[in-house]
Amino acid sequence: MITRRAFHYRLAAAGLAFAASDVPLIRGDSEEVHPPHGYHLVWHDDFSHDGRPNPHHWTYEHGFVRNHELQWYQPQNAFCRGGRLIIEARRQTVQNPNYQAGSRKWQLSRKCAHYTSASLTTRGMHSWKYGIFAMRGRIDIRQGLWPAWWMLGTSKPWPACGEVDIMEYYQGHINANVGWQGPAKWRAKWKAKFTYLSTLHDPHWAKQFHLWVMHWEPTFIRLYLDGHLYNHVNLSQTLDLRDGNYNPFHHPMYMILNLAVGGAAGNPAHTHFPGYFEVDYVRVYQRR
Repeated sequence: MITRRAFHYRLAAAGLAFAASDVPLIRGDSEEVHPPHGYHLVWHDDFSHDGRPNPHHWTYEHGFVRNHELQWYQPQNAFCRGGRLIIEARRQTVQNPNYQAGSRKWQLSRKCAHYTSASLTTRGMHSWKYGIFAMRGRIDIRQGLWPAWWMLGTSKPWPACGEVDIMEYYQGHINANVGWQGPAKWRAKWKAKFTYLSTLHDPHWAKQFHLWVMHWEPTFIRLYLDGHLYNHVNLSQTLDLRDGNYNPFHHPMYMILNLAVGGAAGNPAHTHFPGYFEVDYVRVYQRR
């Protein structure tokens, strides 16, 4: 159990000494986030009703989307059961209705997909500027699976829109990343942190639920896992390197929950399916 004193000691030991009001207060059982005084719950989903996720909260990505991943995204791979959102990756063959023989675009050149999954997003429905964002979930860490909870800006194309990977996992490591426009078009500059699961010395880690938190203010972004500060970014350093007057993290962002297959996660051929990304809740707190 991580006490509040021990938590702040770890921050100080890392050279990051903040006042108590600057950081979310997280219980040692990793079940709840307790924001500092002045923050209020403004949006949440506790996935309390069985069936399809709340259509007033979420929409879906469809088909082949990014990163040369193997899965075909479809809404039916996401459902709520027992108070949890479940995103299920399946070994399942589906035809690509957009197939074009000989196309140079990877989304069109594949005649079919051999895996399916789901990607839920609040794009076009809900976005936020600043606040404390919390997600309690359990992830599948097997080869070829790539669960993520992340945010993108609403105002420009990637990477100028900005990206925050609050939770991302593949090939043995947990990532906490912040990216923005680099000096070359379509190239991001990253403040990234990779942590290998083997360094946590907990053989039962993947069987447990964990709490990921982003604390986003006009001057910083801090990313936490179970009360540990994993990444800290000073937003004075995140100006667009092609447009020095633009900072993507001073503009609204929307969130994505997805479970990808393949891509950077590697070959899933020897992984037993289905795979799961389970979410207990997602919550957003802001100052009023």
